[in-house]
Amino acid sequence: MAEAVAPSVTPTPVVLPVSLPVRTVLPWALFAGLLALVALYFVGAEQGALSVFAGSDVHEWVHDGRHLLGFPCH
Repeated sequence: MAEAVAPSVTPTPVVLPVSLPVRTVLPWALFAGLLALVALYFVGAEQGALSVFAGSDVHEWVHDGRHLLGFPCH
């Protein structure tokens, strides 16, 4: 005689969202925003009217990035 086996039921895990306090995220967000603005300056405006460094070294370092982002340079 065959015994009936009850199907095993596995409970689905409950996923709780992780709360991040603004005090811990805000400094990193400001730092990342500042780095993004500095990178945007060097790619977009350096070697122009608002040039900080003399010469064309910075222009050559970010030349391909200028074209990738749509900034004209020549």
